[in-house]
Amino acid sequence: MEFVIVAIAILVVALVAGVALLVGRGRRTTRLDDDAAAGTTLTRPSGATASGLGVPPVERPLDQPDAVTPDAPPAVELPPAEPEPGLVFETPPPSAGRLVRLRSRLARSQSSLGRGLLTVLAREKLTEDDWEEVEETLLSADIGVAATQQIVERLRTKSMVLATASGPELRELLVDELTAVLGPDLDRSLGTDRHEGRPGVVLVVGVNGAGKTTTVGKIARVLVGDGKSVVLGAADTFRAAAADQLETWGERVGVLTVRGREGGDPASVAFEAVRTGTEGEVDVVLVDTAGRLHTKSGLMDELGKIKRVVEKQSPVTEVLLVLDATTGQNGIVQARVFTEAVTVTGVVLTKLDGTAKGGIVVSVQRELGIPVKLIGLGEGADDLAPFEPRAFAEALVGGAD
Repeated sequence: MEFVIVAIAILVVALVAGVALLVGRGRRTTRLDDDAAAGTTLTRPSGATASGLGVPPVERPLDQPDAVTPDAPPAVELPPAEPEPGLVFETPPPSAGRLVRLRSRLARSQSSLGRGLLTVLAREKLTEDDWEEVEETLLSADIGVAATQQIVERLRTKSMVLATASGPELRELLVDELTAVLGPDLDRSLGTDRHEGRPGVVLVVGVNGAGKTTTVGKIARVLVGDGKSVVLGAADTFRAAAADQLETWGERVGVLTVRGREGGDPASVAFEAVRTGTEGEVDVVLVDTAGRLHTKSGLMDELGKIKRVVEKQSPVTEVLLVLDATTGQNGIVQARVFTEAVTVTGVVLTKLDGTAKGGIVVSVQRELGIPVKLIGLGEGADDLAPFEPRAFAEALVGGAD
């Protein structure tokens, strides 16, 4: 009888071990501390072996990240994940030329802004009513009062030329004027380069509903497409689906995601993400923060805390503010509040597809002195593009292939 009991016990243990191995073939998650309930986890892309990414599990207390003094990072290599047979990571296209390829996304903006302006300016003789119509068209596109006055004034001085100009000449002139107010000389490069042996760190901030977490995933695709290695930090611990959503984006292109328990300390997750990226010698760490309600100062204070904690590991090289283009001038109010909490270095405008509000690009830049660096032109995974003033102006005006 004792032999039967022993045999049954062995069989049960074998079954449990077998189930654990089968589960482990999918998503790999390594606890980074002993307290599983309060710990941060490092999620490896599906198909990676337990040690295939070169970052072993370690024990790190995350209770008080402000008090943590980072040790010198060990020499740890982080080779690309090796997928299981049949599993292939997506290879996103490079960022160069994306905006040109996505010009069709601005089709509705063309009809309401560019084509409307061309229709008025092509009239044989422009009256005061015509110029008022030009102003109204520009203002309705959220270009802003100051920029509208600049465009109208410059067009007025060339009215004699416009009276006899051909269609292509008229279009080229309008593109030139729009490009001029879009700030062609602003630095729109992303601060994602490694510095003194440490990764570039990008904090992504914004209010709820702007598409921030999705944007972080798309930025990761842009960077991977440009040949950079990336670690994602899911520091939005207050929205249940945020970490899962970001993890899915990371798995599609084969990058790591560091996440914490729901309701945990966002600064701890951000700290751990940057530490992981530093040890793994990756190029960029992208940190997704909670969707801040810009009317609550306590949440804004937390943004400052996240930045301070992160910089114990590596300097923050870019702070991107995600704005919904359809919010119009309200986006300016949001942006001002965020710039008081952290130094915003660039703006990402989402939901520009199918809207006549493309001029919000001008308003944001003129009011805040912050360049628009990326724009979202659709729902597709690769519909996020670096902002190029000339290409954007040509897309708004339309009328040429």
